[in-house]
Amino acid sequence: MHPDSPISATLVAWGNAWLAGHVGLDEAVDRLERAAGPQVVSGVVTEVPLRRFLADLRAEGVSALRLSLPVAGDPLGLTGPLPFTMAAVEAGQAATAVLRDRCLGLVPSPDRRGSSYSGVLWTAMEAEATPPDVPGLAEAEHALTSAMRSATDALSGVDGPGRGQPSIGGADDGLAPGYPARAHRVAALTARLASVLRLADERGLTAGQVAVRGQALRDLDRAVRRARVAAHNAIVEARHERDAQARP
Repeated sequence: MHPDSPISATLVAWGNAWLAGHVGLDEAVDRLERAAGPQVVSGVVTEVPLRRFLADLRAEGVSALRLSLPVAGDPLGLTGPLPFTMAAVEAGQAATAVLRDRCLGLVPSPDRRGSSYSGVLWTAMEAEATPPDVPGLAEAEHALTSAMRSATDALSGVDGPGRGQPSIGGADDGLAPGYPARAHRVAALTARLASVLRLADERGLTAGQVAVRGQALRDLDRAVRRARVAAHNAIVEARHERDAQARP
């Protein structure tokens, strides 16, 4: 599964909206299937449709879904074990279902059967229950703003053929009903910046210019991935804050 594909983010956003009661299970799965076709989950023994798998998770007490957007050397959103981490890094993304006494990782891959069937196969794997070290929404937004400024300063002095200024016009934030307004704002910005990162090219630059641009874009990519994870986890973060405030 190409890391640019938003399918894990879509599962986390609409799955959390479903768990919070903002949408129904059918609406959540329909949204996923419109995005990437039929969805099935492969476990140790059998393969089941995603709709049934999520319903079974609900019966097991699933409380949240978390997004991971790892790259080599930066396993963002992951705490292990190694098989899950390696599979998620290879895919560039994963989702983790938080159950009562364990976590279950879900790694997507393209699912093509015959000449016309095209969908997503989710591989279910055991995941560590230890919460990952990921930023909260406010921290991630601050870091993203800082990285944008640094990248702008670094790239403003890099000239080269075809440099241009890629458009960062409107983009779908990918979130579902029930997410805080700040999460929608941050997610929309990450979507636009991700488009810029995909369009960035180094053709015609000197080695020094490539080094300057490359470091600036790597730093921005890191901030974008963290902000996207924080935005998709924000509905769970907000619920935990409300629960903490309600305690005597």
